[in-house]
Amino acid sequence: MKKRLATAAATLVGLVASLVVVATVSNPAQAQQGGFQVSGDQLLDANGNPFVFRGSSLPHVWFPHEPQMFADAAGLGVNSARVVLGSGQHAGGWGPNSPSDVADVVAECKQLEIVCMLEVHDATGYGDDADAVSIMDIVDGYWADPALRDVLAGEEAYVLINIANEPRGNNNTQAWVGETVEAIETMRDLGYEHTLVVDAPNWGQDWEFIMRDNAPQVAAADPHGNTVFSIHMYEVFSSPSNVIDYFDAFAQMDLPLVVGEFGHHHYGQDVAWQTIMSEAQARGIGWIAWSWSGNYEGAAYLDQVNNFDAGSLTEWGENVFLSQHGIAQTAECATVFPTCGGTTPPTTPPTTPPTTPPTTPPTTPPPAGDCAVAYEANNWGGSPGYTANVTITNNSSSTINGWSLTYDYSAGQTVEPPGWNATVSQSGSSVTAANAGWNGTLAPGQSTSFGYNAAAASAGNNPAPGGFALNGTTCTT
Repeated sequence: MKKRLATAAATLVGLVASLVVVATVSNPAQAQQGGFQVSGDQLLDANGNPFVFRGSSLPHVWFPHEPQMFADAAGLGVNSARVVLGSGQHAGGWGPNSPSDVADVVAECKQLEIVCMLEVHDATGYGDDADAVSIMDIVDGYWADPALRDVLAGEEAYVLINIANEPRGNNNTQAWVGETVEAIETMRDLGYEHTLVVDAPNWGQDWEFIMRDNAPQVAAADPHGNTVFSIHMYEVFSSPSNVIDYFDAFAQMDLPLVVGEFGHHHYGQDVAWQTIMSEAQARGIGWIAWSWSGNYEGAAYLDQVNNFDAGSLTEWGENVFLSQHGIAQTAECATVFPTCGGTTPPTTPPTTPPTTPPTTPPTTPPPAGDCAVAYEANNWGGSPGYTANVTITNNSSSTINGWSLTYDYSAGQTVEPPGWNATVSQSGSSVTAANAGWNGTLAPGQSTSFGYNAAAASAGNNPAPGGFALNGTTCTT
Protein backbone atom coordinates (compact mmCIF):
# COMPACT_ATOMS: atom_id res chain seq x y z
CA MET A 1 0.00 0.00 0.00
CA LYS A 2 1.37 3.35 -1.05
CA LYS A 3 -0.08 6.28 -2.95
CA ARG A 4 -3.08 5.54 -5.15
CA LEU A 5 -4.55 6.83 -8.36
CA ALA A 6 -6.70 9.91 -8.08
CA THR A 7 -9.19 9.29 -10.88
CA ALA A 8 -9.56 5.53 -10.88
CA ALA A 9 -12.89 5.42 -9.08
CA ALA A 10 -14.52 7.67 -11.66
CA THR A 11 -13.01 5.69 -14.49
CA LEU A 12 -14.27 2.43 -13.04
CA VAL A 13 -17.88 3.58 -13.28
CA GLY A 14 -17.60 3.50 -17.05
CA LEU A 15 -15.60 0.32 -17.13
CA VAL A 16 -17.45 -1.92 -14.72
CA ALA A 17 -20.27 -2.44 -17.21
CA SER A 18 -17.75 -4.02 -19.57
CA LEU A 19 -17.27 -7.06 -17.35
CA VAL A 20 -15.79 -9.73 -19.58
CA VAL A 21 -16.55 -13.36 -18.89
CA VAL A 22 -13.43 -15.32 -19.81
CA ALA A 23 -13.42 -19.03 -20.48
CA THR A 24 -12.80 -21.18 -17.42
CA VAL A 25 -9.26 -22.42 -16.99
CA SER A 26 -8.44 -25.50 -14.95
CA ASN A 27 -5.58 -25.70 -12.48
CA PRO A 28 -4.18 -29.22 -12.64
CA ALA A 29 -2.58 -30.33 -9.39
CA GLN A 30 0.83 -31.16 -10.79
CA ALA A 31 2.80 -29.52 -8.00
CA GLN A 32 4.60 -30.77 -4.92
CA GLN A 33 3.06 -33.00 -2.31
CA GLY A 34 2.85 -31.54 1.16
CA GLY A 35 2.22 -27.87 0.42
CA PHE A 36 -0.62 -25.47 -0.27
CA GLN A 37 -2.27 -26.17 -3.62
CA VAL A 38 -4.84 -24.42 -5.77
CA SER A 39 -7.92 -26.44 -6.72
CA GLY A 40 -10.28 -24.49 -8.95
CA ASP A 41 -11.07 -21.29 -7.09
CA GLN A 42 -10.08 -22.74 -3.71
CA LEU A 43 -6.78 -22.88 -1.85
CA LEU A 44 -6.19 -26.19 -0.08
CA ASP A 45 -3.73 -26.70 2.74
CA ALA A 46 -1.27 -29.58 2.80
CA ASN A 47 -3.92 -31.88 4.26
CA GLY A 48 -6.24 -31.14 1.34
CA ASN A 49 -8.59 -28.98 3.41
CA PRO A 50 -9.81 -25.55 2.23
CA PHE A 51 -7.94 -22.62 3.75
CA VAL A 52 -9.40 -19.11 3.74
CA PHE A 53 -7.14 -16.19 4.69
CA ARG A 54 -8.25 -13.99 7.56
CA GLY A 55 -5.18 -11.95 8.34
CA SER A 56 -3.33 -8.69 8.81
CA SER A 57 -0.39 -7.14 6.98
CA LEU A 58 2.61 -6.84 9.29
CA PRO A 59 5.14 -4.09 8.33
CA HIS A 60 8.20 -6.07 9.35
CA VAL A 61 10.73 -4.42 7.03
CA TRP A 62 10.02 -0.92 8.39
CA PHE A 63 9.56 -1.89 12.04
CA PRO A 64 11.91 -4.79 12.81
CA HIS A 65 12.09 -3.49 16.40
CA GLU A 66 8.41 -4.40 16.90
CA PRO A 67 8.66 -8.20 16.74
CA GLN A 68 5.80 -8.63 19.21
CA MET A 69 3.34 -7.69 16.46
CA PHE A 70 3.37 -11.29 15.23
CA ALA A 71 2.25 -12.69 18.59
CA ASP A 72 -0.13 -9.80 19.15
CA ALA A 73 -1.87 -10.36 15.82
CA ALA A 74 -2.07 -14.08 16.52
CA GLY A 75 -3.57 -13.29 19.90
CA LEU A 76 -6.35 -11.37 18.20
CA GLY A 77 -7.18 -14.40 16.11
CA VAL A 78 -5.53 -14.04 12.69
CA ASN A 79 -4.95 -17.30 10.86
CA SER A 80 -2.40 -15.69 8.56
CA ALA A 81 -0.05 -12.75 8.20
CA ARG A 82 1.12 -10.97 5.08
CA VAL A 83 4.66 -10.04 6.05
CA VAL A 84 6.18 -6.98 4.37
CA LEU A 85 9.77 -7.58 3.28
CA GLY A 86 12.26 -5.47 1.33
CA SER A 87 14.77 -6.50 -1.30
CA GLY A 88 16.97 -3.44 -0.74
CA GLN A 89 16.37 -2.26 -4.32
CA HIS A 90 13.88 0.55 -3.67
CA ALA A 91 15.38 4.03 -3.60
CA GLY A 92 13.57 4.60 -0.33
CA GLY A 93 16.29 2.52 1.28
CA TRP A 94 14.36 -0.15 3.14
CA GLY A 95 15.69 -3.69 3.43
CA PRO A 96 17.01 -6.03 2.40
CA ASN A 97 15.62 -8.66 4.71
CA SER A 98 18.34 -11.28 4.93
CA PRO A 99 17.75 -15.02 4.54
CA SER A 100 18.37 -15.47 8.26
CA ASP A 101 15.78 -12.80 9.07
CA VAL A 102 13.25 -14.49 6.78
CA ALA A 103 14.01 -17.80 8.50
CA ASP A 104 13.21 -16.17 11.84
CA VAL A 105 9.94 -14.78 10.46
CA VAL A 106 8.87 -18.18 9.16
CA ALA A 107 9.80 -19.86 12.45
CA GLU A 108 7.79 -17.28 14.41
CA CYS A 109 4.73 -17.76 12.21
CA LYS A 110 4.94 -21.53 12.56
CA GLN A 111 5.30 -21.33 16.33
CA LEU A 112 2.22 -19.08 16.47
CA GLU A 113 0.40 -21.39 14.03
CA ILE A 114 -0.36 -18.71 11.46
CA VAL A 115 0.16 -19.08 7.73
CA CYS A 116 2.89 -16.79 6.43
CA MET A 117 2.54 -14.91 3.13
CA LEU A 118 5.84 -13.23 2.29
CA GLU A 119 5.70 -10.14 0.05
CA VAL A 120 8.44 -7.84 -1.25
CA HIS A 121 7.39 -4.18 -1.31
CA ASP A 122 10.06 -2.66 -3.57
CA ALA A 123 8.00 -2.90 -6.78
CA THR A 124 5.08 -0.83 -5.48
CA GLY A 125 3.75 1.40 -8.26
CA TYR A 126 6.51 0.56 -10.75
CA GLY A 127 6.09 2.71 -13.86
CA ASP A 128 4.65 5.58 -11.83
CA ASP A 129 7.09 5.64 -8.94
CA ALA A 130 10.64 6.24 -10.15
CA ASP A 131 12.00 4.80 -6.90
CA ALA A 132 10.40 1.39 -7.49
CA VAL A 133 11.84 -1.59 -9.35
CA SER A 134 10.16 -4.16 -11.58
CA ILE A 135 8.83 -7.55 -10.52
CA MET A 136 11.63 -9.22 -12.48
CA ASP A 137 14.21 -7.06 -10.68
CA ILE A 138 12.85 -8.52 -7.45
CA VAL A 139 12.84 -12.09 -8.77
CA ASP A 140 16.41 -11.83 -10.07
CA GLY A 141 17.75 -9.66 -7.26
CA TYR A 142 16.04 -11.19 -4.24
CA TRP A 143 14.16 -14.45 -4.71
CA ALA A 144 17.01 -15.89 -6.79
CA ASP A 145 19.38 -15.76 -3.79
CA PRO A 146 20.42 -19.40 -3.18
CA ALA A 147 20.56 -18.83 0.58
CA LEU A 148 16.97 -17.57 0.59
CA ARG A 149 15.84 -20.49 -1.52
CA ASP A 150 17.47 -22.86 0.96
CA VAL A 151 15.65 -21.17 3.86
CA LEU A 152 12.25 -21.52 2.19
CA ALA A 153 12.70 -25.01 0.74
CA GLY A 154 10.53 -27.44 2.67
CA GLU A 155 8.24 -24.72 4.05
CA GLU A 156 5.59 -25.07 1.34
CA ALA A 157 2.97 -26.19 3.86
CA TYR A 158 3.36 -22.98 5.88
CA VAL A 159 4.53 -20.25 3.48
CA LEU A 160 3.12 -18.63 0.34
CA ILE A 161 5.17 -16.23 -1.78
CA ASN A 162 3.58 -12.95 -2.87
CA ILE A 163 6.25 -12.20 -5.46
CA ALA A 164 6.01 -8.40 -5.48
CA ASN A 165 3.62 -5.83 -4.05
CA GLU A 166 1.56 -3.83 -6.57
CA PRO A 167 4.16 -4.29 -9.34
CA ARG A 168 2.62 -1.79 -11.76
CA GLY A 169 1.18 1.67 -11.28
CA ASN A 170 -1.06 3.22 -13.95
CA ASN A 171 1.46 3.47 -16.81
CA ASN A 172 1.99 0.76 -19.43
CA THR A 173 -0.25 -1.57 -17.48
CA GLN A 174 -0.54 -4.06 -20.35
CA ALA A 175 3.09 -4.95 -19.62
CA TRP A 176 1.87 -6.51 -16.37
CA VAL A 177 0.78 -9.65 -18.22
CA GLY A 178 4.15 -10.52 -19.75
CA GLU A 179 6.07 -9.44 -16.66
CA THR A 180 3.93 -11.57 -14.37
CA VAL A 181 4.11 -14.62 -16.64
CA GLU A 182 7.90 -14.29 -16.78
CA ALA A 183 8.11 -13.91 -13.01
CA ILE A 184 6.04 -17.06 -12.40
CA GLU A 185 8.03 -19.11 -14.89
CA THR A 186 11.33 -17.88 -13.44
CA MET A 187 10.27 -18.65 -9.87
CA ARG A 188 9.48 -22.22 -10.94
CA ASP A 189 12.79 -22.47 -12.81
CA LEU A 190 14.53 -21.36 -9.60
CA GLY A 191 12.97 -24.34 -7.84
CA TYR A 192 10.27 -22.64 -5.78
CA GLU A 193 7.47 -25.15 -5.14
CA HIS A 194 5.34 -22.80 -3.05
CA THR A 195 1.94 -21.41 -3.92
CA LEU A 196 2.65 -18.10 -5.65
CA VAL A 197 0.55 -14.96 -5.18
CA VAL A 198 0.51 -12.19 -7.81
CA ASP A 199 -0.78 -8.65 -7.25
CA ALA A 200 -2.79 -6.67 -9.79
CA PRO A 201 -1.53 -3.57 -11.62
CA ASN A 202 -3.05 -0.09 -11.10
CA TRP A 203 -1.43 0.04 -7.66
CA GLY A 204 -3.08 -3.31 -6.96
CA GLN A 205 -6.65 -2.11 -7.69
CA ASP A 206 -6.98 -3.37 -11.29
CA TRP A 207 -9.37 -0.60 -12.33
CA GLU A 208 -8.45 -1.27 -15.99
CA PHE A 209 -9.20 -4.98 -15.44
CA ILE A 210 -5.82 -6.07 -16.80
CA MET A 211 -5.48 -8.84 -14.21
CA ARG A 212 -9.14 -9.84 -14.39
CA ASP A 213 -9.18 -10.18 -18.17
CA ASN A 214 -5.81 -11.92 -18.45
CA ALA A 215 -5.96 -14.15 -15.38
CA PRO A 216 -6.50 -17.39 -17.38
CA GLN A 217 -3.35 -16.73 -19.42
CA VAL A 218 -1.33 -15.97 -16.31
CA ALA A 219 -2.67 -19.03 -14.47
CA ALA A 220 -1.79 -21.26 -17.42
CA ALA A 221 1.83 -20.05 -17.28
CA ASP A 222 2.37 -21.81 -13.95
CA PRO A 223 3.43 -25.41 -14.65
CA HIS A 224 2.22 -26.33 -11.15
CA GLY A 225 -1.20 -24.72 -11.58
CA ASN A 226 -0.61 -23.12 -8.20
CA THR A 227 -0.97 -19.34 -8.48
CA VAL A 228 -3.41 -17.16 -6.51
CA PHE A 229 -4.51 -13.72 -7.74
CA SER A 230 -4.50 -10.81 -5.30
CA ILE A 231 -6.70 -7.73 -5.60
CA HIS A 232 -6.22 -4.67 -3.38
CA MET A 233 -9.53 -2.99 -2.62
CA TYR A 234 -9.48 0.69 -1.77
CA GLU A 235 -11.35 3.67 -3.28
CA VAL A 236 -11.94 1.91 -6.61
CA PHE A 237 -14.19 -0.41 -4.61
CA SER A 238 -16.27 2.22 -2.86
CA SER A 239 -19.42 0.71 -4.34
CA PRO A 240 -20.67 -2.71 -3.18
CA SER A 241 -21.54 -3.58 -6.78
CA ASN A 242 -17.91 -3.16 -7.84
CA VAL A 243 -16.85 -5.66 -5.19
CA ILE A 244 -19.53 -8.16 -6.19
CA ASP A 245 -18.79 -7.83 -9.91
CA TYR A 246 -15.09 -8.44 -9.35
CA PHE A 247 -15.70 -11.49 -7.17
CA ASP A 248 -18.21 -12.80 -9.73
CA ALA A 249 -15.65 -12.58 -12.54
CA PHE A 250 -13.16 -14.85 -10.78
CA ALA A 251 -15.91 -17.25 -9.73
CA GLN A 252 -16.98 -17.57 -13.36
CA MET A 253 -13.38 -18.31 -14.36
CA ASP A 254 -12.97 -20.78 -11.48
CA LEU A 255 -9.72 -19.08 -10.48
CA PRO A 256 -8.52 -18.36 -6.92
CA LEU A 257 -8.73 -14.81 -5.63
CA VAL A 258 -7.62 -13.23 -2.37
CA VAL A 259 -8.19 -9.66 -1.21
CA GLY A 260 -4.54 -9.03 -0.41
CA GLU A 261 -5.15 -5.54 1.00
CA PHE A 262 -8.13 -3.37 1.82
CA GLY A 263 -9.21 -0.61 4.17
CA HIS A 264 -12.36 1.17 5.27
CA HIS A 265 -11.37 4.59 3.90
CA HIS A 266 -8.78 5.74 1.42
CA TYR A 267 -7.87 9.23 0.25
CA GLY A 268 -11.10 10.71 1.52
CA GLN A 269 -13.36 8.03 0.06
CA ASP A 270 -15.16 5.23 1.84
CA VAL A 271 -14.44 1.64 0.88
CA ALA A 272 -17.21 -0.98 0.81
CA TRP A 273 -15.46 -2.96 3.50
CA GLN A 274 -18.63 -4.53 4.90
CA THR A 275 -19.43 -5.92 1.45
CA ILE A 276 -15.87 -7.16 1.03
CA MET A 277 -16.12 -9.06 4.31
CA SER A 278 -19.65 -10.40 3.92
CA GLU A 279 -19.24 -11.46 0.29
CA ALA A 280 -15.85 -13.00 1.02
CA GLN A 281 -17.39 -14.99 3.87
CA ALA A 282 -20.28 -16.22 1.73
CA ARG A 283 -17.95 -17.22 -1.12
CA GLY A 284 -14.98 -18.62 0.80
CA ILE A 285 -12.64 -15.86 -0.41
CA GLY A 286 -9.68 -14.94 1.78
CA TRP A 287 -8.70 -11.45 2.85
CA ILE A 288 -5.78 -9.75 4.56
CA ALA A 289 -6.44 -6.28 5.90
CA TRP A 290 -3.92 -3.44 5.63
CA SER A 291 -2.27 -3.00 8.13
CA TRP A 292 -1.26 -3.64 11.73
CA SER A 293 0.31 -0.29 12.65
CA GLY A 294 2.90 2.29 11.59
CA ASN A 295 1.26 3.81 8.50
CA TYR A 296 2.55 7.24 7.57
CA GLU A 297 0.64 10.23 8.93
CA GLY A 298 -1.61 10.66 5.89
CA ALA A 299 -2.78 7.04 6.10
CA ALA A 300 -2.73 6.49 9.86
CA TYR A 301 -6.47 5.75 9.68
CA LEU A 302 -5.44 2.36 8.22
CA ASP A 303 -3.62 1.37 11.42
CA GLN A 304 -5.47 -1.46 13.15
CA VAL A 305 -3.87 -0.75 16.53
CA ASN A 306 -2.45 2.45 17.95
CA ASN A 307 1.35 2.56 18.23
CA PHE A 308 1.72 -1.23 17.96
CA ASP A 309 -0.35 -1.69 21.12
CA ALA A 310 -2.64 -4.69 20.67
CA GLY A 311 -4.73 -3.49 23.58
CA SER A 312 -5.62 -0.27 21.75
CA LEU A 313 -7.70 -1.08 18.69
CA THR A 314 -8.49 1.72 16.26
CA GLU A 315 -11.83 2.10 14.49
CA TRP A 316 -10.40 0.11 11.59
CA GLY A 317 -9.00 -2.49 13.97
CA GLU A 318 -12.40 -2.99 15.57
CA ASN A 319 -13.87 -3.51 12.10
CA VAL A 320 -11.15 -5.99 11.13
CA PHE A 321 -11.17 -8.05 14.31
CA LEU A 322 -14.54 -7.61 16.00
CA SER A 323 -17.19 -6.88 13.36
CA GLN A 324 -19.82 -9.39 12.25
CA HIS A 325 -17.62 -10.91 9.53
CA GLY A 326 -14.31 -9.97 11.10
CA ILE A 327 -11.43 -12.18 12.13
CA ALA A 328 -12.78 -13.16 15.54
CA GLN A 329 -15.96 -14.50 13.96
CA THR A 330 -14.66 -16.09 10.76
CA ALA A 331 -10.98 -17.12 11.00
CA GLU A 332 -10.37 -20.87 10.60
CA CYS A 333 -6.93 -22.32 11.24
CA ALA A 334 -4.90 -24.28 8.69
CA THR A 335 -5.13 -27.96 9.54
CA VAL A 336 -1.37 -28.40 9.18
CA PHE A 337 -1.01 -26.95 12.68
CA PRO A 338 -1.29 -29.27 15.70
CA THR A 339 -3.93 -27.39 17.67
CA CYS A 340 -6.22 -27.17 14.65
CA GLY A 341 -6.88 -30.86 15.08
CA GLY A 342 -7.39 -31.66 11.42
CA THR A 343 -11.06 -30.68 11.37
CA THR A 344 -12.12 -29.89 7.82
CA PRO A 345 -13.75 -26.43 7.71
CA PRO A 346 -16.86 -26.04 5.56
CA THR A 347 -16.52 -24.49 2.10
CA THR A 348 -19.09 -21.86 3.08
CA PRO A 349 -19.61 -21.72 6.86
CA PRO A 350 -22.87 -20.19 8.08
CA THR A 351 -22.83 -16.39 7.86
CA THR A 352 -24.63 -15.91 11.17
CA PRO A 353 -24.18 -18.73 13.71
CA PRO A 354 -27.07 -19.37 16.10
CA THR A 355 -26.89 -17.21 19.19
CA THR A 356 -28.55 -19.86 21.36
CA PRO A 357 -27.46 -23.52 21.33
CA PRO A 358 -30.16 -26.13 20.75
CA THR A 359 -32.19 -26.87 23.87
CA THR A 360 -31.64 -30.61 23.60
CA PRO A 361 -28.84 -31.29 21.11
CA PRO A 362 -28.36 -34.95 20.20
CA THR A 363 -25.21 -35.89 22.07
CA THR A 364 -23.16 -39.01 22.61
CA PRO A 365 -21.29 -38.67 25.92
CA PRO A 366 -17.72 -39.92 25.93
CA PRO A 367 -16.63 -42.45 28.54
CA ALA A 368 -15.23 -40.89 31.72
CA GLY A 369 -11.71 -39.54 31.28
CA ASP A 370 -11.73 -40.03 27.53
CA CYS A 371 -11.75 -36.36 26.56
CA ALA A 372 -8.95 -33.81 26.84
CA VAL A 373 -9.05 -30.01 26.76
CA ALA A 374 -6.23 -27.57 26.01
CA TYR A 375 -6.93 -23.96 27.01
CA GLU A 376 -4.82 -20.96 26.03
CA ALA A 377 -5.36 -17.26 26.73
CA ASN A 378 -3.52 -14.67 24.63
CA ASN A 379 -3.52 -11.42 26.58
CA TRP A 380 -3.80 -8.10 24.73
CA GLY A 381 -0.71 -6.30 25.94
CA GLY A 382 -1.29 -4.54 29.26
CA SER A 383 -5.07 -4.44 29.00
CA PRO A 384 -7.57 -6.85 30.63
CA GLY A 385 -8.70 -8.08 27.21
CA TYR A 386 -7.63 -11.43 25.85
CA THR A 387 -8.47 -14.07 23.25
CA ALA A 388 -9.18 -17.59 24.48
CA ASN A 389 -8.49 -20.63 22.31
CA VAL A 390 -9.86 -24.01 23.41
CA THR A 391 -9.11 -27.39 21.81
CA ILE A 392 -11.18 -30.49 22.56
CA THR A 393 -9.82 -33.97 21.79
CA ASN A 394 -11.87 -37.17 21.75
CA ASN A 395 -9.55 -39.75 23.32
CA SER A 396 -12.22 -42.42 23.51
CA SER A 397 -12.91 -45.30 21.14
CA SER A 398 -16.38 -43.97 20.31
CA THR A 399 -17.50 -41.20 17.96
CA ILE A 400 -19.04 -38.14 19.62
CA ASN A 401 -22.10 -36.83 17.79
CA GLY A 402 -22.75 -33.34 19.09
CA TRP A 403 -20.90 -31.81 22.01
CA SER A 404 -21.30 -29.24 24.76
CA LEU A 405 -18.30 -28.19 26.85
CA THR A 406 -18.76 -26.55 30.25
CA TYR A 407 -16.19 -24.99 32.57
CA ASP A 408 -15.82 -22.32 35.24
CA TYR A 409 -13.79 -19.15 35.61
CA SER A 410 -12.60 -18.15 39.06
CA ALA A 411 -11.53 -14.50 38.78
CA GLY A 412 -14.47 -12.60 37.35
CA GLN A 413 -13.62 -13.05 33.66
CA THR A 414 -16.32 -11.94 31.21
CA VAL A 415 -16.85 -13.72 27.89
CA GLU A 416 -17.98 -11.92 24.72
CA PRO A 417 -20.46 -14.27 22.99
CA PRO A 418 -20.99 -16.00 20.64
CA GLY A 419 -17.33 -16.77 19.81
CA TRP A 420 -16.21 -18.63 16.71
CA ASN A 421 -16.36 -22.33 15.73
CA ALA A 422 -18.80 -22.79 18.63
CA THR A 423 -21.68 -20.95 20.28
CA VAL A 424 -20.29 -19.66 23.57
CA SER A 425 -22.45 -18.34 26.43
CA GLN A 426 -21.87 -17.43 30.07
CA SER A 427 -23.94 -17.58 33.24
CA GLY A 428 -22.14 -16.19 36.26
CA SER A 429 -18.73 -17.83 36.34
CA SER A 430 -19.84 -20.80 34.21
CA VAL A 431 -19.20 -20.96 30.46
CA THR A 432 -20.89 -23.27 27.96
CA ALA A 433 -19.67 -23.87 24.41
CA ALA A 434 -21.86 -25.86 21.99
CA ASN A 435 -20.59 -27.20 18.67
CA ALA A 436 -21.13 -25.32 15.42
CA GLY A 437 -23.00 -26.93 12.56
CA TRP A 438 -19.89 -28.34 10.95
CA ASN A 439 -17.74 -29.63 13.83
CA GLY A 440 -20.17 -31.56 16.03
CA THR A 441 -18.89 -35.01 15.05
CA LEU A 442 -15.57 -36.03 16.60
CA ALA A 443 -14.18 -39.41 15.61
CA PRO A 444 -11.83 -41.20 18.03
CA GLY A 445 -8.59 -39.24 18.24
CA GLN A 446 -10.04 -36.20 16.48
CA SER A 447 -9.83 -32.66 17.82
CA THR A 448 -11.61 -29.41 17.16
CA SER A 449 -10.93 -25.87 18.35
CA PHE A 450 -13.03 -22.82 19.15
CA GLY A 451 -12.35 -19.40 20.57
CA TYR A 452 -13.74 -16.12 21.82
CA ASN A 453 -12.74 -12.72 23.08
CA ALA A 454 -13.06 -11.97 26.78
CA ALA A 455 -11.91 -9.64 29.53
CA ALA A 456 -10.37 -10.28 32.92
CA ALA A 457 -11.51 -8.30 35.94
CA SER A 458 -8.12 -6.60 35.88
CA ALA A 459 -4.97 -6.80 33.79
CA GLY A 460 -2.63 -9.55 34.91
CA ASN A 461 -5.30 -11.46 36.85
CA ASN A 462 -6.43 -14.08 34.37
CA PRO A 463 -6.08 -17.64 35.72
CA ALA A 464 -7.17 -20.50 33.49
CA PRO A 465 -10.64 -21.92 34.06
CA GLY A 466 -11.24 -25.37 35.51
CA GLY A 467 -13.83 -28.10 35.76
CA PHE A 468 -13.92 -28.89 32.05
CA ALA A 469 -16.68 -31.36 31.20
CA LEU A 470 -17.72 -32.58 27.76
CA ASN A 471 -21.36 -33.66 27.56
CA GLY A 472 -21.29 -33.89 31.35
CA THR A 473 -18.14 -36.02 31.58
CA THR A 474 -14.98 -34.64 33.19
CA CYS A 475 -12.06 -34.03 30.82
CA THR A 476 -8.34 -34.01 31.48
CA THR A 477 -6.36 -30.83 30.90
